[in-house]
Amino acid sequence: MPLFKRIFHPPPPPPSPLLDEPWRQINWGNKQGALQHVNIYKPFTEGAQLRILVHGAVGAGKSSFVNTVQSVLRGRMAIEALADSTSHGCFTKKFTTYKIEKGSPDTFYPFVFNDIMGLSAENGVPVGDVELALVGHMKDGYNLNPESRLPDDGQFYNRDPTANDKVHVLVCVVAADTLPSMSKAIVEKIQSIREEARRLGIPQVALLTKVDLTCPEINTDLKNVARSKYLKQKMEQFSANVGIPMNCIFPVKNYHDEIDLSDDVDSLILSALKHIINFGEDFVNKGLHKV
Repeated sequence: MPLFKRIFHPPPPPPSPLLDEPWRQINWGNKQGALQHVNIYKPFTEGAQLRILVHGAVGAGKSSFVNTVQSVLRGRMAIEALADSTSHGCFTKKFTTYKIEKGSPDTFYPFVFNDIMGLSAENGVPVGDVELALVGHMKDGYNLNPESRLPDDGQFYNRDPTANDKVHVLVCVVAADTLPSMSKAIVEKIQSIREEARRLGIPQVALLTKVDLTCPEINTDLKNVARSKYLKQKMEQFSANVGIPMNCIFPVKNYHDEIDLSDDVDSLILSALKHIINFGEDFVNKGLHKV
């Protein structure tokens, strides 16, 4: 009989993919409070209208984000910006302005979204066109051309943009599930646009869409978005690559296959929208102080 009995210990369990505490506080239980914040927003300047330009890589979910905001604020599914589920090319062809109804067909929220063709490594929207849109030179309805930027003698070139024509917040939309494979060319284009916005003093935020596709824990429960180690790591890498601070990056989920609204989806969207509005209002007011 052996003097020592061999003892087998089971291997330690793998580390949890979730943090014990969320790295960002999201008020999941107060959707109505967040909605009220947006509903009562009124620009300090009479007649002012915040213009929010949404840009990003092809297939990132720019148009779907606009539709999701429309759905959240109108309390039902809304599809005004045409979106594509295949992501095989640039689906958005026109520079389009979207207003959101507020209670009645002739009343709108005091902010608008501009949707533009997506960025691509080979083609997509010219960076110069995004820069023209920032300063209000691009008119609504312009058919974007991947091969050339908007000519300054064309009918869609706005020679004398007003304050309301100019962009007050630049929103970069990135699909979270594509962060590991994002090409250097796309990153450089985002950096170039970001640098021009910085020169103009325009505030910038980033939206990470499709967060439910990044890890099974978020797919199971959207509330795990602020506890996912993987998502936080990818957000930090993206922040380091393009220079957008972590507190200006918001993980969201767009409505895609749902037919009814979800409080959790709405809470993430409203959290991002609240900050977008606040940043835009600060930018407008800062411009007033310079006058």
